[in-house]
Amino acid sequence: MAEKQVNPEIKQTSEVKQTSEVKQDYKHIVRVANVDLPGEKSLIVALTKIKGVGMNLAHAICKSAKVNQAIRAGHLTDEQIKSLNQVTSNFSSLPKWLFNRRKDFETGDDMHLLTGNLTFYVDNDLKRMKKIKSYKGLRHQKGLTVRGQRTKSNFRKNKGKVVGVVKKKIAPEAGDKKDKK
Repeated sequence: MAEKQVNPEIKQTSEVKQTSEVKQDYKHIVRVANVDLPGEKSLIVALTKIKGVGMNLAHAICKSAKVNQAIRAGHLTDEQIKSLNQVTSNFSSLPKWLFNRRKDFETGDDMHLLTGNLTFYVDNDLKRMKKIKSYKGLRHQKGLTVRGQRTKSNFRKNKGKVVGVVKKKIAPEAGDKKDKK
């Protein structure tokens, strides 16, 4: 098998053109849902950097926005970024079972929360449970496990005490007793 001889000058100029095209279109940081995403990661992995978005939801967002999930986030066009922002601001095109807050306590609506809203709602839920003194609320107050795990050997940090080995105290000798009196 003979390889074709390529003029090195032609090969070098074609590589320069490709790299210059990549550098013009490439963005190191992409802003989606008010979160900076790293441009060097694939889109589906970069979307998981948004708090409240996991792999399954990232896959569904890419499908709904009609964007290839395998491309790097830095190679997204402005139209693709705009469509991703639209999907993340309004999750109505996604199935309800993907949402992280179904049947909200106050409104009864199904919704999906991201970033700061997610932490705000979770904190309010914990405060409500503590206020009404539900079982979960009391476990949260005491710093114990909430979901039924056993705590005999694990969760020492949460329980606040560390079990270690205690050495026996050495009995004082007879001569020490006389000196103390």
